Amino acid sequence: MVASLFFYFYRMKKIGDENEFKQLCDHCLELEPKLEAVIKEFDYPPFWHRDPNFATLVLTILEQQVSLASAKAAFVRLQERIGEITPENILLLSDDELRSCYFSRQKTIYTRQLARELVEGKLDLEALNKLPEESIRERLLQLKGIGHWTVDMYALMSLHFADIFPPGDLATIKAVYELKLVSPEASKEEIIRYMEKFSPYRSVATYILWHSYIQRRKLTLE
Repeated sequence: MVASLFFYFYRMKKIGDENEFKQLCDHCLELEPKLEAVIKEFDYPPFWHRDPNFATLVLTILEQQVSLASAKAAFVRLQERIGEITPENILLLSDDELRSCYFSRQKTIYTRQLARELVEGKLDLEALNKLPEESIRERLLQLKGIGHWTVDMYALMSLHFADIFPPGDLATIKAVYELKLVSPEASKEEIIRYMEKFSPYRSVATYILWHSYIQRRKLTLE
């Protein structure tokens, strides 16, 4: 019983606020001094946050396998067309209208299914957000077009779970290599094992890696 309670609270652990976040950044620097170069050059990463809602999931779907800029352009175009991005408003659009907002055929299917799940009451996002990370992951993975990367982004940026590392995120993996945290020949599996040194705060180390990648390329993450 004690062990199961410990596991439950461990999986519910979240980063509380920006002050705690910066303290945890310092903790990560102690674990890996090579990360100090990022903070010295670019300061602490922002404590990025996206609202844990339908619109954020739509944006994350749009970001799958494309640049942040092109995903943002599609999202803005959608906002201009329907105003508030709600499941109901999405379902009012035809495929052609979504295509005019730069939605691919696949992303149209993914977004429509998510919208229908919410409208039909099969998915209660507000209730889901209160569950442990693995329960959220299990439920969202049941939806077509939502894979581990999409769940990782939602768990990291919207719900601020403390121990998330997204191995499917190309920017994060590139930053690991650029900062020479592993050997150039290291596999993704080896990177996953390396990142375990930051547990139970892998999310904070991931934010530092994102910060390095973004700043070196003068990108914007919203």
